Amino acid sequence: MSNHKEKIFLMKEQETLLIPLYSKAIESQQPNPILVDRKAQEILEHIEYDFTKLKIPRKTTLLLCLRAKKLDDYTREFLSCYPRSIVIHLGCGLDSRCIRVDKGEAEWYDLDMPGVIDLRRKFYKETDTYHLIPSFVTDFSWIDEILSKDRPVMVIAEGLFMYLKEEEVKALILKLKEAFPGCDLVFDAFSTLTAKNAQKHPSLNKTGATIHWGIDDAKAIEEWAEGISLKEEWFFTLAKEINKLGLGYRLAFKIAGLFTASKKAHRILYYNLGNHERRNGSCYAKSQ
Repeated sequence: MSNHKEKIFLMKEQETLLIPLYSKAIESQQPNPILVDRKAQEILEHIEYDFTKLKIPRKTTLLLCLRAKKLDDYTREFLSCYPRSIVIHLGCGLDSRCIRVDKGEAEWYDLDMPGVIDLRRKFYKETDTYHLIPSFVTDFSWIDEILSKDRPVMVIAEGLFMYLKEEEVKALILKLKEAFPGCDLVFDAFSTLTAKNAQKHPSLNKTGATIHWGIDDAKAIEEWAEGISLKEEWFFTLAKEINKLGLGYRLAFKIAGLFTASKKAHRILYYNLGNHERRNGSCYAKSQ
């Protein structure tokens, strides 16, 4: 990669991809980091952008890195069970999960809006098993580009669903269930209260992105169609990496864990879409 710096011109929701990128790069420099992301550091060095304008609080950096670490763990677990599977990362931004997680024989698809993929192509190269799809997630024609061949499928949506409206989230989940029956779907979600108040966040306020969707009862999605099964509702307060933090943050997470509303403000939801048998065996163990 050359020393040339790319000027960033992104619109609203697109600009939010810089928040996790910067957070992971900065966290990687900590003495005892939650997450090490060398690719994020490398990309950051080649982007011409004033990241101080995003005003990213330390708490946000911690949450985004805890989120990425947990989703990495879920992905590794899935790939260890199903080495020749397919992984689809919706709203991938500039994330390097395809590198952080050894995908082995798996087929990997990273999808985002065309402008984001244009930028991503400057830092990631496609291969026979790594593919980039420029598309809006709500334009379901992208599904035709993925040939599952009856292989197990895992779909990851990180920092995405809260920007969609509920009817869009529902339509997407039902389409995934139809296109990839029995697939696993994991995504992070806000509570309705968090979604309502999210525009006050300094970083989101700077980008102008709009939060639309939050959910309080994770089991409610099971009612959207027969066969949808909630496998795990994971709270950030459960992360073992919290022990790496200073006393103040450890106490804050411990206190948050005492209150349901605090725990559910932002969490990760894991579903199976249509096949109860495949994930009930020893291959799937809930994280402690």
